[in-house]
Amino acid sequence: MTRFTAFLAAISLAVTPLSASAWQEPARGTALRSDLMDAIRPHAEWVLGAPVIFVVSDLRVSGDVGFASLHPVRPGGREITRDEIPVRPGWDNPFDWGGPDIQVLYQRSGSTWVAVQHAIGATDVWWSDPTFCPTWGAVIPEFC
Repeated sequence: MTRFTAFLAAISLAVTPLSASAWQEPARGTALRSDLMDAIRPHAEWVLGAPVIFVVSDLRVSGDVGFASLHPVRPGGREITRDEIPVRPGWDNPFDWGGPDIQVLYQRSGSTWVAVQHAIGATDVWWSDPTFCPTWGAVIPEFC
């Protein structure tokens, strides 16, 4: 049993640096994490109404690019309801979708993070499109 445990430890040490070198998750409370949330917040609040905070499902950064999968909620963690979403002329019913979850592809421009591509309520894995791989492959390696 001891040899098996040592074998598993050696394998995990050998594999961890490979996966960890591709991207990192910014820690809670860091300026980087705050900058990423602030970059998508105006987009989320335009569609869902303000204020919005995010429950992070997945957050990845590598160099000047990032990816996030987020669940927007109201401050205090309350779910966003249909009645709270602003009605805008020409928009379809906001709940003819997969819910309020947001996926984002970020890119740093100077010292600012920009939500370059995003979708709210997507019902497909739009970020798996191979055209995103040259720029965001490091943060979405499972699709590139």
